[in-house]
Amino acid sequence: MTEGKPVSEPPTAVKCLVWDLDNTLWRGTLLEDGEVLPFEWVRDVITTLDERGILQSIASKNDHDHAWGRLEALGLAEYFVLPHIGWGPKSASVRAIADRLNFADRAMAFVDDQPAERAEVTYRLPEVRCYAAEDLAGLTGLPEFSPAVVTVDSRQRRNMYQSGFRRDAERAEFSGPDEDFLRTLDIRMGISRATERELSRVEELTLRTSQMNATGVHYADSVLRGLLTDPSHEVLVITMADRFGPHGAVGIVLLERHPAVWHLKLLATSCRVVSYGAGSTLLNWLADQAARAGVHLAADFRRTDRNRMMEVAYRFAGFADTTCACTAALAVPDEEGVERLHLIPTFQPAPTTLRLTAPELADAALPRSR
Repeated sequence: MTEGKPVSEPPTAVKCLVWDLDNTLWRGTLLEDGEVLPFEWVRDVITTLDERGILQSIASKNDHDHAWGRLEALGLAEYFVLPHIGWGPKSASVRAIADRLNFADRAMAFVDDQPAERAEVTYRLPEVRCYAAEDLAGLTGLPEFSPAVVTVDSRQRRNMYQSGFRRDAERAEFSGPDEDFLRTLDIRMGISRATERELSRVEELTLRTSQMNATGVHYADSVLRGLLTDPSHEVLVITMADRFGPHGAVGIVLLERHPAVWHLKLLATSCRVVSYGAGSTLLNWLADQAARAGVHLAADFRRTDRNRMMEVAYRFAGFADTTCACTAALAVPDEEGVERLHLIPTFQPAPTTLRLTAPELADAALPRSR
């Protein structure tokens, strides 16, 4: 079976578009004409990008209260996360937005009517793509703004991020150990076998996740469909929710079972849930299931410029570079640079900061029909 190709992140994918306001989002200058109105195509562009799961923010030189009040009056304020409205350099605003979202510069885009403002952003942040205001009407037709996969989670992405910001604000005000705060969230994690209905969400995770992606390999829909019907493979999707609302699909596990070893081909989790212990919970659960089945674990890992956190998670869970005869049954990695980490698993305690619902893989140690 043909495996996925190593693509840590599609080079054309935009995750967040940052808007200028004066003569870009609306016609005219707010400080000179308080009744500015959006260009005819703006509302359609904003809502289309929002439905595609592309976040949107603002970097504008304006009085914050005045500009935000105008956006609220126009019914557009709700579509923008982390707006930066003030008098500083726009590159600093774009940089701050990217850092807060934990996005790479290449996942950011910026639109402004002023060539000097675009040049300033390009000079400071050369990987951020910049567009002229006159390009806005055709923006949704560009490939970088047209994701191949649009899922239920895509359409809810803005709401999930906004819930995350409220969650983070409460966390900052909480006095006490971090574990105590996590317990107040009533976190629920679900691990389930993927169905054909969920394949688009699983594929999207392999495309969008770079920091907590063990290999950076993209598994296309056709490949995933084949694995769903392969009795030796487990394709698992991870979801999370808490009292602030759903996180949506936040992780994928691709596991191939052999008699003496389970081969963890791919583990990817959203960076949004790293601080809630999603990665360590998954790895501990897998180790516990493998220990119950009496098998070892072997995990593929390929270093990228973004996934240092994933390597730390593997090492913290006990995975090491040691060799073991059990891995002789595994095919040589197709992708260049893939290492194979090894773990002799032991039984693990249940998580203390979240409620976990998961299948018993140990009961299906032998290949099964689906």
